[in-house]
Amino acid sequence: MNVLVFDIETVPDVAGGRRLFGLEGLDDAAAAEAMFALRRQETGNDFLRHHLQRIVAISAVFRSRDQIAVWSLGDEQSGEKTILEKFFQIIERYSPTLVSWNGSGFDLPVLHYRALLHGVASPRYWDQGQDDKNFKWNNYLSRYHDRHTDLMDLLALYNNRAFVPLDQMASLLGFPGKMGMSGAKVWDAFHGGDIKGIRDYCETDVLNTWLVYLRFQLIRGVIMEEGYQAELDMVKEYLVRETRPHFQEFLQHWQGTTGNKG
Repeated sequence: MNVLVFDIETVPDVAGGRRLFGLEGLDDAAAAEAMFALRRQETGNDFLRHHLQRIVAISAVFRSRDQIAVWSLGDEQSGEKTILEKFFQIIERYSPTLVSWNGSGFDLPVLHYRALLHGVASPRYWDQGQDDKNFKWNNYLSRYHDRHTDLMDLLALYNNRAFVPLDQMASLLGFPGKMGMSGAKVWDAFHGGDIKGIRDYCETDVLNTWLVYLRFQLIRGVIMEEGYQAELDMVKEYLVRETRPHFQEFLQHWQGTTGNKG
C-alpha cells in the first residue's frame, strides 16, 4: 500500500486580501497586517480564513513497498499552482492513503480552495464513486473513511475538545516534536526570504506525523512490534543516508530522547 503523509505551510494571500478588502496601494507587509487586524476585529485572533491562506510549501513522507522518501514538492522557486499540481499528481498516479494531523480541519480545506482558485483538477481525489465504485465506500472526502486518516481528528474521536498539538503528542511518544520554527513564525520567515527554512520545518512535521502514525498502526494491530521497530529503523536509516542538516538535527533529537519505545 502507498501511504502519503502530508503537511502544508501557508502565508497570507495578500493579493486576495487586496481584492476583497480594498487594500490596494499597500505593500505585502502592510496588507498582511491589515488582514490580521480585520480578522482580530472579527474573531479576537489573527488566524485568517482558509481561503485566504496561500500555500508556500507542501511536504510529504511517501512510503511505498520497501522504500521511504521525505521531501517538499517543487523547489524553492515553485509557485503555489505548481506545488498544488504536484500534490494532486501523486494522488492521480498512486491513489495513496493520505495521512495528516488536522488535515480535515485545515490542510485539505485550504488545498480545496486554492485548487479552485488556480483551476487544478484531480478527478481521483474528488471521486465519491462516480468513476470508481470502490470510492463510494472509501474516498478522500468522507470524515469517517480511512483513505484519508486525520490522526488528530480520529484519536480525539472527532471531538474538538480532545484535540492535541502534534508537537506535544510526538514528544510524549519519544519523537523529536518541533525544532525551532513553528507555524506562527512562517510568515516572518517567508517575508524574510527563508523559503528553505519553511520547507525544512514542514519536512520535520511530516516526519513526526509519520512516526505517530506508525504507533497508531501498532496499537490497532495493523503492524506488530517487530514490524513497528523495522519501520522506525527504516526512517532512521533514511535520515542517516540523507545528509541534509535538518534531517541530522531531527535524528539527533530523536536519539537523545529517553524513556520511550520511539
